[in-house]
This record gives sequence, structure tokens and C-alpha cells, in this order.
Amino acid sequence: MVKLAELRRELRPTLTLAFPIVVGQVSQMLIGLTDSAFIGRVGKVELAAAAFTQGVFNIFYIVGLGLLLGAGVFAARDHGAGDDAACAAWLRHGRALALGAGWVAFAGMLFLSTQLHRFGQPAEVVAIVRPFYLLIAGSIVFALFFQVQRQFAESLGRPWVPMGIMLADVGLNALFNWMFVFGHLGFPALGLVGSGWATLLARFSAVAALGLWLQMSPTFAVVRSAPWSGWERARFAALLKLGVPAAGMLLFEGGAFVATALMMGWLGTVPLAAHQIAIGCASLAFMFPLGLSLAVSMRISRAGGEGRTAALRPIGFGALLTGLVIMLGFALAFALAGRAITAAFTPAADVAALAAQLLVVAAFFQLFDGGQVISVGALRGLHDVRVPTVITFIAYWVISLPLGYWLAFHTSLGAVGLWTGLAAGLGSAALLLGWRFHRLTSPPRA
Repeated sequence: MVKLAELRRELRPTLTLAFPIVVGQVSQMLIGLTDSAFIGRVGKVELAAAAFTQGVFNIFYIVGLGLLLGAGVFAARDHGAGDDAACAAWLRHGRALALGAGWVAFAGMLFLSTQLHRFGQPAEVVAIVRPFYLLIAGSIVFALFFQVQRQFAESLGRPWVPMGIMLADVGLNALFNWMFVFGHLGFPALGLVGSGWATLLARFSAVAALGLWLQMSPTFAVVRSAPWSGWERARFAALLKLGVPAAGMLLFEGGAFVATALMMGWLGTVPLAAHQIAIGCASLAFMFPLGLSLAVSMRISRAGGEGRTAALRPIGFGALLTGLVIMLGFALAFALAGRAITAAFTPAADVAALAAQLLVVAAFFQLFDGGQVISVGALRGLHDVRVPTVITFIAYWVISLPLGYWLAFHTSLGAVGLWTGLAAGLGSAALLLGWRFHRLTSPPRA
């Protein structure tokens, strides 16, 4: 058991690091919700097209994000050990990996843009989606490069400026949407395509602002003095050794959500549009435990570098309990105010009503969603990624998707059945991953 005093002692620095990370993650989600709010005013077919595009984008983005997680984890460890030169080297190698992953992801999305008709989506969605899809695909290079720089800053205990940049980016994205979607300040009304341009320009602006800060801040003088050459194969190998399984975990989980979005398209335009609204709300709630998860990864890795092995368990379980309390609040909001929430996104009554039903299901899986992502972050801080990868595969692709498919297409539940399958997968993952962290951090028996 973990003593209450130990939980309190370790929880304060975790929350100090997590708060700006959470705000930054929420800012990223607000960009997507802002896009949905503007596109929802254009039409439900356009909203469905945005949902489909975001589903495909997320597959490539989460794989790239997983590949890059090692840069922050290893930089936090070496910062704890007092080796700032090694931290700079992790940033240099992480940036190179981000560029490579970003261009490969863009090439993959570019190829798929010629195959969109094969995904079984409504014909009216396929007819309008490609220009918007290509703009979102182009933004992935900026999105991944931003993330590796942001995680590096956070790993050195400097999360506040990245948070401010992401908050400013929300306002900038909203301004661009207002200008390009509806045609203001002399710009033509581009509708769905205008939202794609807004996202592309906002992501580029964020990368430029964060890179400029890293080059100018006295805190990162070691980064500026570090050479741009001298690549070390061992560092790339270490990044991939941690990053590939982490990418696999994110792929299995994110892929389940993307597969759910595709199956929503099989049910029709209204279910797909409703899914876009509901998943946006659930994803916004998810940003809170995700921020805790990222903070826990860095704190546990840093504690390992400092040799404070006794702190690992209080750090992990303190964050886990905090995350469960936060997600309970969101569960109550979704269950009690779902109709009011969804009505704010679209004037289409059929879409809003179905989205509200999905939020009721989301209310049930909020605790599981928070528990599983924080447990994953704690295990990543221990550099334990292989067994969690197997756990996530079983939870989402052996339990979640088959169950959701059966409930959606072989019962009367439809869209609600798909989300019920997601809830079952998240519950399985939360229990197994939490048990894994408990087992690895339990003190040896006398």
C-alpha cells in the first residue's frame, strides 16, 4: 500500500507539471472542436466529411506521436541525472525522427487520397472530402514536429510557454475558420476547404512560434550550442525501441476509434456526423488524464534517473486517483447535460439527438478511459512498453471491435452498440494496465 503522506508529497509536483500540459492538450482539442463548430454550420454532410478525414488523420498522427515519445522520456531521465548535453542530443534526434515520420505519414495519406471511395463511406461524403483531406494531410508534418519540441520542453520542466502557444493557436484557428469558412475580411467563403486551410496555417504558426522560443530562451542555451550533425545510431535505436511499441499501443487504441468511425459511415451520414460531435466531446475530456499521463511518464523517468525508486509508486497512483476524480466529473456532465452540449454543435436535430445518446455511453467509460491512459504513461516512464502493447491489442481488437460490430449490425443498437464495444475495450485495458503497474512497482516480499 502507498501511504497518504507519500501520495500528497509526490502529487504536488506531478500536478504542477501536468496543469500546463493539460491546458495545452485541451487547446489542441479545442482546435478540432472549433473546426467542428464552424463546419457544423455549413452542413451535416460537411461535418461527416470532417469526421472521416479526422479518423484517417488520427491513425497516422498517433503512430507518429508514439514513435516520438521516447525523446521526452529519455530527456527527462538524463535531466534528472544532470546531463544537459544528452538532453540536447535527444531533441536533435527527436526532431530528425519527427521530420521523417511526418513526411512518411503525409505520403501515406496522399496515397490513400486516391482510394477514398474504398472505405464504404456515403457517396455524398466521398464527393466533397478530398480537397479538405489533402490540406489536413499536409498539416501532419507540422503537428508531429511541434509535438517533439513541446515534449522536450516539458521534460526539462518548462511546460508553460508551449501551453501559451497552444492557447494562442486556438484563437488563431478560430479566426482563420471565421475568415475562410464564411468569407470575411475580403476572403471568399470556402466552406469545408476553408477549415482545412485554417488548420494547416494554425499548425504551421505553432511550430514556428515554439521553435523560435527554443532558439531564443536562455534556458535552452545547451540546445543552441549542440551540433546539428554527429548522429548516433544508438540514440535512434533507443528511440525506436521505446517508440515502436508505444506507437503500437496508440495504434491499437486509436485504430479502434478510427475503425468505429468508419463503421459509423456504414450506418449513414447522420450516425457519422453524430459520432464526430460525441467523440470530440469525449476526446476533450480525455485530454485531462492524457496530460496527467504525459506528466507521470516524465516524472517517473526522471525519478529513475535520480535514483528515487521509492517514489515511483506514489507518483503513479497519485495521478491515477486524481484522474479518476476528474473523469467522474465529466461522466456526470455527459449523462446530465448531453442534449444541451450536442445542440450547441449543430442545428440538425437528428444528429444532436443521436450524439446525446452516444454521450450517455461515454459517461460510463470515462473512468476507464482515464485509468488506462494514466497507467500507460506510468508504465512508459518505467520503459515498460511490450506487455502493455499486447494488452491494448487484446482490449481493443479482440474485445472492443468485435463486440461493437456485433451490437451495431446484429442488434437494434446501431451507433450506440459501436460505442458500447468501445466501453468494453477501455474497461479491459484500464484493469489490466493498472494491475501491470501495481505488479511492477510492488516492493519485493521479505
